[in-house]
Amino acid sequence: MKPLVVVGDVFLDVDAEGVAERLCPDAPVPVVDVTSRWLRAGGAGLAALLAARSAAEVVLVTALGDDRSARTLAGLLEPEVTLVPVPLEGATVSKTRIRAAGQSLVRLDSGEGTASAEGLPDRAERALRSAGAILVADYGRGVTRNPRLREVLTELAAEIPVVWDPHPRGAEPVPGTRLVTPNASEATAAVPDALELPGLLRERWHADAVAVTIGSRGALVDDGKSVRRISVPEGAQVSGSATDTCGAGDRFAAAAAAGLLDGASVAEAVRVAVDAAARFVAAGGASALSVEEGRVSIADPKDYSAGNAFAVAERVRAAGGRLVATGGCFDLLHPGHVSLLRQARALGDALVVCVNSDSSVRRLKGPGRPLLSAPDRARLLTALSVVDAVVVFDESSPVAILERLRPDVWVKGGDYAEAELPERTVVERYGGEVVLVPTLPGYSTTRLVAAAAGQ
Repeated sequence: MKPLVVVGDVFLDVDAEGVAERLCPDAPVPVVDVTSRWLRAGGAGLAALLAARSAAEVVLVTALGDDRSARTLAGLLEPEVTLVPVPLEGATVSKTRIRAAGQSLVRLDSGEGTASAEGLPDRAERALRSAGAILVADYGRGVTRNPRLREVLTELAAEIPVVWDPHPRGAEPVPGTRLVTPNASEATAAVPDALELPGLLRERWHADAVAVTIGSRGALVDDGKSVRRISVPEGAQVSGSATDTCGAGDRFAAAAAAGLLDGASVAEAVRVAVDAAARFVAAGGASALSVEEGRVSIADPKDYSAGNAFAVAERVRAAGGRLVATGGCFDLLHPGHVSLLRQARALGDALVVCVNSDSSVRRLKGPGRPLLSAPDRARLLTALSVVDAVVVFDESSPVAILERLRPDVWVKGGDYAEAELPERTVVERYGGEVVLVPTLPGYSTTRLVAAAAGQ
C-alpha cells in the first residue's frame, strides 16, 4: 500500500511540570519549582505520529530549520515517521506550557520561523506524488501557502483522497479536497452559519465533504448528499472538564485520512475518526506521547542532508577531483560494510554514500526492517573517516539520485552481477564507471539477524 503523506507546520511542544506551593515575593503569581520537562512533536508532527497508529507507512513533509529544537523534533519523529524537510526561514517554533498539579498556568511561545515560499524541493514533490492519501495539517506557519505545493496538491486531489485540517491563519484548502475537518470555532470563523448550514463551508472550499468537529458531541458531516451528526460511541465518551483535549483534532484528521487511504467512504472514515479522537482524549491526549527530556535522541548537527552531498560533489569537481559513490541499506553496520567503504574511498578523492530511506528498506527487506532508522544509519556512516557525505533516498533504487549526483565511479560489492544493477545504465550514460569490489565473506545483516534470532 502507498504511504499516507502528512503535510504541514511542525513545532516543539514542551511541558514543564512542577510544584507551586508559594507566591513570588514581588508579584502575586505562583512560583513553580520545575521537577521535569516533557517533549513532544506538535502541529503536523503530532498529526504524523498519530497517523502512524492507523497507517503502515507515514511520510511527513514539513519545514525544518537548523537549530536544536529542529534536531530535537527530528529525534522525536524519525523512529516512526519518514521525515522530508523543506526550508524554514527563522527559528523553529517552540511552545512551553508551565504546569503544576496537572493544570496549565501559562504558555510561553518562542521562534518566529515560517516556511519558505521559494519552490518545492524535488524530494518533497516526489513524496507527495508517491502518496496513497494526503493529510494537510495546517498550523498557519506558511507550509500550505507555498505556490508549488498548492499546485501539486490541487493536481493530486483529483486522483487520491486529500484531508485538510485548516487553521485560521493558514491557507484555504485546495479545490477538490476530499474532506475538510475544521473544529466549531474554525468553521464559524470561515462561515458564521456553518453549524446550521455546513454545506456553505463545502461550497466555499469547493470540497467533496466537510466534517465539523464539535467536541464531545462528535462531528457534523456534509458530503453533498446529506447532513448528519456522528456521535461519540458510548464506550469512548469522557466525562470531566479537566480533560486535556490537546491533539484531539489531529487524531481525528489522521484517523479519517487513514480510513480514506484504506478505501472507506467519507461517512465511515468520519465515524472511525470520531471514535479514535474520543479514545485518544480518554487515554490522556497528546501528553501521552511526550518523552522526558534527556531520553530524546537529539539529531547530530553534522549535515548528512542531500544538500551536503551535492556540495561535496561540486567541491570535488571544481578541484578537478574524482567523486566516488556507493549505496545500500547499511542496516546494522558491520565489517563487510566497512571493507566496501574503504575500497570505494580509495578509488577517488571523496566518497558519498547513498542510503535507502526507512520506507525504501521496508519495501526491499520486509516489515521488520530496518533495524535502525535512516538518521541513525546516516550518523554511523558519517562517523567513519572514509565517508565524506551521506544522502538518503526514498526510491527502491538510487537511479534518480545518481542522475543528479553523477559520480565518476559507482561502487557495489562483488556479489552483485553487473546485469543486476539498474543504476548501471544511468551511470554509463553520463560517462561514469561502475566498479565491483570484493566483499568480505561471512558478513550480511540478514545473516546476523538470523543468527541472533537463533540464539
